[in-house]
Amino acid sequence: MKKITALLCVLLCVVWCTACESSQKQSRLAKLPPPERDGSPFGIDVNINMTTIDNWLERPDVAYFDLRMFRDPAEFCALGQPADLTRTLPGFRIIPFPYLAYLGPMPVAEAYDGDRLFEVVWGTDYRGQILEITPNYLESEIILNDIFPKDKAIFLMCGGAGYSALTRGLLIHMGWDENLIYLVGGNWFYEGNRGIDMAVSGDNPEIATWRVNHIFIDFEYLEPVD
Repeated sequence: MKKITALLCVLLCVVWCTACESSQKQSRLAKLPPPERDGSPFGIDVNINMTTIDNWLERPDVAYFDLRMFRDPAEFCALGQPADLTRTLPGFRIIPFPYLAYLGPMPVAEAYDGDRLFEVVWGTDYRGQILEITPNYLESEIILNDIFPKDKAIFLMCGGAGYSALTRGLLIHMGWDENLIYLVGGNWFYEGNRGIDMAVSGDNPEIATWRVNHIFIDFEYLEPVD
């Protein structure tokens, strides 16, 4: 009995020390500045963006999302940028915005127009203002709530910042706190040293999907709204 009691005491001490260490680590983190949009069309954050993002990675108080498709049918090559997701950053989960909602007008041709959780009527500034939104599936709001937390800061990244701006508009319209949402910009313009290479060389280059955490939505198993 004494041995069991001693063992329980040791286990409790380990748990307590681990919790204390985690709490101390979080208290040492630099405080997140409030979101502040710059003057660009997308409204990229002034303080946390592709220039400074390396200083804000892998925080327990932040949920990170990359809104790109692994292979995007949109002809971004016309803008001089890759359509394939060839690089991302540590901690960012891949959840393509085109699977979440209707894209609205795009500056390039052949944009994705397949299954998506929501239909959206965008305002004149389609990057943020929503005039009307309709779920395509009974599970649409459940999925959105399961993916994006409401008790953490949310960092949004994509290629050029367009998908991120659309996601910010969608989340705010659906009830997320805009003071917790940061549009950190487009990975096309990242020049840091923390990038995760997603391109696998070879005769038929592949995207290394296994190197990152990505979210798969199987629309076949969702219940359409009548």
